[in-house]
Formats: sequence, C-alpha cells, structure tokens
Amino acid sequence: MFDRICVPTDGSDAAAAAFEHILAIAADHDATVHLLHVADTTRDSVTRIGGDVVDVLEREGDSIVADAADRAADRGVETETAVRQGGVPETIVAYADEIDADLVAMSTKGRQGMEHLVGSTTERVVRQSPVPVLALRPGDEETRYPYEDILVPTDGSPAATAALDRALPVAKRAGATVHVLSVVETGGIGVGDHIEIDVLSKYAEDAIADGIARAEDAGVDAVGAVEGASSAARGIRAYVDDPGVDFVAIGTHGRTGVGRSLLGSVAERTLRTAPVPVLAVPTRAED
Repeated sequence: MFDRICVPTDGSDAAAAAFEHILAIAADHDATVHLLHVADTTRDSVTRIGGDVVDVLEREGDSIVADAADRAADRGVETETAVRQGGVPETIVAYADEIDADLVAMSTKGRQGMEHLVGSTTERVVRQSPVPVLALRPGDEETRYPYEDILVPTDGSPAATAALDRALPVAKRAGATVHVLSVVETGGIGVGDHIEIDVLSKYAEDAIADGIARAEDAGVDAVGAVEGASSAARGIRAYVDDPGVDFVAIGTHGRTGVGRSLLGSVAERTLRTAPVPVLAVPTRAED
C-alpha cells in the first residue's frame, strides 16, 4: 500500500519520536523513506566560516537527515535524503509530488519558536497535499503498530469514502477492526428541531450502512456507530477515547448543509486533538 513515504524532519525531539512509528510502518510495507529537511528561506542562514561562504541551515539539514537515515538503516529501511530551501509547507508538498510519494508522514510538533514542524505547518500541508498525510502527535510513538482498531468517520461523502478506501487495506493487512462512525451534530439544534435530528440521523445510518458494506466487501471486520455530539470533532474525539481506537483515517472535505459532518475544519481539529495517529485523506487521493 505504501511504497514511497515522504518524511519531513527538523531534528526536533518530537520529529525523532514520531520517526520510530514511521519506521515501523515503512518496515512493514517494505517502503522507501524519503527524508526531507527544509532550510526555511524566511531565516537568514548564510555566513562565512574561514574563507568559505556556507549556508548553516543547509549544513544543519544535512546532519539531520543523515542521522535519521542511520536510524532507518538500523531497522533495515531504505532511505533517500534531501535538503531543500523554501517555505516549509510548500516545499514539503512540492517534494512529495516530485518523488511521487504515496504518503507524507510528519510530526505535528517541532522546534519551539521555529517555523518548522509546528501544528499549523502540518495543517497547511494537509490542505495542499494531493496525497494522504499521516500526522503524529508527540507520544504517538507509543501507539501500537500494527493497528488493532481503526476509526473512519463518515458522512457518506466522496471524501469519507476516499478515507475508508485508504483505511481498508491497512486494516486488512493488520487484521484490524474498522469502526465506521457517523456523528449527528446537535449543537445549535433547539427545542422543536426533532425533524432535523431525524433527517441527520437517517443520513448517518445510511452512511454507516454503506461503510460497513464496503468494508465487508473488502474482507475487513467492521462495526458501525451513530453518535450525537455538539460538534463532529467532539464526537470523533469522544469515540477515540471510548471505546478506544489507535488510528483515525479522515477525509479532509465533506458534506455541507443538512448532511454536514466532515468539513475540512473538522479534520484539522481532529489533527490537533486526537491522541492517536491521524491519516488525513484528500478526495483526489481516491483517483
């Protein structure tokens, strides 16, 4: 499923910790890890050392990706390394496209006070990336792999279907159970709005049924749930904690209006709050 994984790294403790989880995935899929360090051009980096003019950020980047490549070699994972200059999110997306990556995997936290792999950068990569982005929060390296319980929130939209289609091969490979969840948003619904709740519930039930059927056709065990919550993001987070899952695959765009559930903003809030790895899947990744 994964052949070429783009892994941006800034050498921070958070990036190093997440890398252990990424290596487990790469080893399982016999994938090549393409290590990328972005020398952020918003910072002055050229200096003179002795008689030579050098770019200290590029020199630092060379060291960072070399250290990461050594760690990968210890796990038997093949790597390619690159150091590029540019804006961080844009350079990551461009590099992933250049190497024809099928996954970008990155930490949601980076160096404090530096515009490298901070949460906002991850979200900007998610918005721009034509391929799925695996976001790993600090502490996710402790999450078991292979995964055992995979959550796919759905509103029946093409984005939700794309996320499910990405999750099913992962689940089948691991023998994991897929949890198909649809959240009925109750925030803003007042007394007398029972008809709208009924309509939302019907959308949710249909989306769950379609998702379970898709999983069963793929030979994957699946369970479905319809949950009410003040917002989709809160419903997703509550389900992650109880009954508990160790991986979330979510579409980055979804329905609006009556069938609303998976808006891009919901995916971003899930990236920020979920205590487990989150795979953000763009609709066009389905093509």
